Amino acid sequence: MAKLSLFERRRRRVRTALKAHSGGRPRLSVHRSGRHIYAQIIDDAAGRTVVAANTLGSKAGANIQAAAEVGKALAEAAKKAGVTTVVFDRGGFLFHGRVKALADAAREGGLEF
Repeated sequence: MAKLSLFERRRRRVRTALKAHSGGRPRLSVHRSGRHIYAQIIDDAAGRTVVAANTLGSKAGANIQAAAEVGKALAEAAKKAGVTTVVFDRGGFLFHGRVKALADAAREGGLEF
């Protein structure tokens, strides 16, 4: 087996801990690239994405304000879909900057985690 990168090791560690403590709640998964940020709420039991939001359609780019807008949009869509509590899956990304802004905006929008 090939040696895993530090990012991949961190991602697996985070996701394993989440699944152990999720209690059947859906997972709010975040991915960020240099140009965009993506978030989706995934129901692991059913194996499907319930709600998704990203910065692809906006001209704002991938700054902190754009991440906050994605968090608010995701929270609104989650409420319409009937999702109120989730577990936050930051993947291998550190919890600061754009990832933190998205999480804070989702909390302000009504999601509990």
